[in-house]
Amino acid sequence: MSPGSIESNRLRWQCRRGLLENDLILERFLDRHGEQLEGSRLDAFKFLLELGDNELWDILSGRVDCLPDASPVVREVVELLRAC
Repeated sequence: MSPGSIESNRLRWQCRRGLLENDLILERFLDRHGEQLEGSRLDAFKFLLELGDNELWDILSGRVDCLPDASPVVREVVELLRAC
């Protein structure tokens, strides 16, 4: 995904959340991994963006492991996000 693409801009807008903590992690993630984000990883990231702020923060902060029925790709993206 190219940094100036419509998709990239749309994702950056979706990363603007009600919790500053989520904002910071999501923005860092896109800065580090956005250009390589495609296919199943992109789908997993979009899936995580659909979660509510508190649920997403619980996952990113490690308060909860991950969603119980999460796919391996979602778990991989969560680990990348946590590293940010």
